Amino acid sequence: MLNLTSLRVSAGFTLIELMISVAITSILLAIAIPNFNDFIVQLRVDNEISQLHRLLLITRNAAINSGQNAIICPLNNTLKCTEEWQRELSVFIDANQNKAFDATEQLIIIRAEIHKGDELVYGKRRNKITFKPTGQLSGLANGTFRYCPKDHKNKSRGIIIARSGRIYQSSDNNNDGIDENRSSKKITCD
Repeated sequence: MLNLTSLRVSAGFTLIELMISVAITSILLAIAIPNFNDFIVQLRVDNEISQLHRLLLITRNAAINSGQNAIICPLNNTLKCTEEWQRELSVFIDANQNKAFDATEQLIIIRAEIHKGDELVYGKRRNKITFKPTGQLSGLANGTFRYCPKDHKNKSRGIIIARSGRIYQSSDNNNDGIDENRSSKKITCD
């Protein structure tokens, strides 16, 4: 027989149960938040690299399809190419082959500047990339874009542009957590 006086209805948590739940939640958050921040930075870097890769492909395709040189570069106020790759990037057809954007030339696309504080570097003293109508680079050397997020240099990634015009993303070939180029050289912005 059931004794009704011994039944108790529970209407909530005790203070000790609540304190234990808060303590466990605090510990889990203390572990998860730094990892979550690294995850967000990695997503941002991957997104920037993917956007830059697409922009380079657009530039190369514009050169091939138009039969004229196509340039990607950061333009200054006088519409000349600069070395400030972290700024807004422009892709245009260089119809008169003066290596600058003129009002008579076709602007293909503009990409917004990168995340504030991050670095985007392309070679030394290089202020533009020119693709010829063959799809090849104009010039004698390969080039590497290096994207380095602020305060997370170990998450740096790169894009390698071969003289042939082919474009490759860096990858972590040796599983050490740092991307390397195709020659196994680490991607750094130092």
